[in-house]
Parts: sequence; structure tokens; C-alpha cells
Amino acid sequence: MLKYLLVILMLATPVMAVEPDEILSDPVMETRARVISKVLRCLVCRNENIDDSNADLARDLRLLVRERLVAGDTDQEVEDFIVDRYGEYVLLKPVFSLGNALLWFAGPLLLLVGGWISLLFIRRRSDATPQTDDLDDDEQSRLDALLKG
Repeated sequence: MLKYLLVILMLATPVMAVEPDEILSDPVMETRARVISKVLRCLVCRNENIDDSNADLARDLRLLVRERLVAGDTDQEVEDFIVDRYGEYVLLKPVFSLGNALLWFAGPLLLLVGGWISLLFIRRRSDATPQTDDLDDDEQSRLDALLKG
């Protein structure tokens, strides 16, 4: 019984996407590659970094990161190279710039505008109580009868 439990537990562990043939022999360089890979998005899997993705494109990006590091690039140069090649979408946490400020502020701005419009709508509805000052006695008695039951 214990053997089966151990087999099930071993099968339940997550599979790392980085394959043994990708790992650099220098542990410092491999650590740098892993740090860079954690901030780059897999373009196939959407919200998964290339370090965890099994997609072919993610493997190509992991190899490209390691090639650039072996060539002597700094971490920032490697990241800039990938962003220049694939666009800012490849970053899991995009940088704030004037060009994408609308994307950063559109959600909160629309929430505030929607809240303001809702508040105005509710306030106008509460102010729209029926005016009974202009009714003659007959109309007032019919209105009272309708309101009672």
C-alpha cells in the first residue's frame, strides 16, 4: 500500500519545463537564466512564464536567453533583446510608459465614471417623488384610495 502511495505522490509532482539539455553547466549563469525566464511570458500559453511552459516557442525563448547570457549580455540586455524582438507583450509585468498609460488607467477610470453615473441616477430617482400639490380634491381622494390598497 505504501508503494502505491509513493508512486501516486511522485506522479502528482509538477513537471518542470526546463529540460536537462537546456541547463547551463555554470550554476550562476543558470540562476540568471531562470530569473530572466520567470519574467518572460510564453506567447503560446498566455499567462505562463517560459520557465514553466512546455510549448516549443517557450523552449526556443529559453535557449535564446541562455545563448545571450553565454555571449556575455547582461540580464537587462537579454530582456531588452527579447522585448525588441517580440514586443512588450512578452513581459509578464509590462513597464509603465506614456504609450500604455491609457491601458493602465482605463479600468479604474471607467469604474469611477460608472459609479458617478450610478450615483447621479439614484439621486435623481429619489428626488422624483410624486408631486401632490397640483391635485384637486377629487384627484387627491382617488390617489389616496390607490395608495391604500
